[in-house]
Amino acid sequence: MAGVMAAGEERKERRILVAVDDSEESMYALSWCLANVVSENPANISKDTVILLYAKPRPAVYTAMDGTVLAGYSFSSDIVAMTERYNNRVADSVMEKAKRMCEEFSDVKVETRVENGDARDVICQVAEKLDPDVLVMGSHGYGIIKRALLGSVSYYCAQNVKCPVLVVKKPKSSVSN
Repeated sequence: MAGVMAAGEERKERRILVAVDDSEESMYALSWCLANVVSENPANISKDTVILLYAKPRPAVYTAMDGTVLAGYSFSSDIVAMTERYNNRVADSVMEKAKRMCEEFSDVKVETRVENGDARDVICQVAEKLDPDVLVMGSHGYGIIKRALLGSVSYYCAQNVKCPVLVVKKPKSSVSN
């Protein structure tokens, strides 16, 4: 029977990379992963490690009217420091929330990684480096216009990482009047 460990069978350690951010969709994807991937680990066949990954955005780069680049260092050091502190607080908050969600799964080892850069690049680079069994991501569910303008991080990663990618879409809540 699938899922039952045979005598002498060695437990496999699964490495599950979960990309998280401060969105509801991201936290839903983590929750879904814990309920459907981690908890469906009958008889503890595998030892799971959930790796929570947050991509901290770099300071914005602006272009002047003449096409020259005005990088973050052209702003006052106070503004740059304030932005960095804010980004660090958001990263800490996201990671704490994600770790709390994982606490009820005592057999799961949780690792955290905060990397700087564009989410697409960070997720693909970390997936390449760690070679997880699966990458789990939330879907923001952007429409065609927003997706064309902003791009889809999950689509980009699904096309560019070597491991399987599980994109979890949060169901639309039905509101009855």
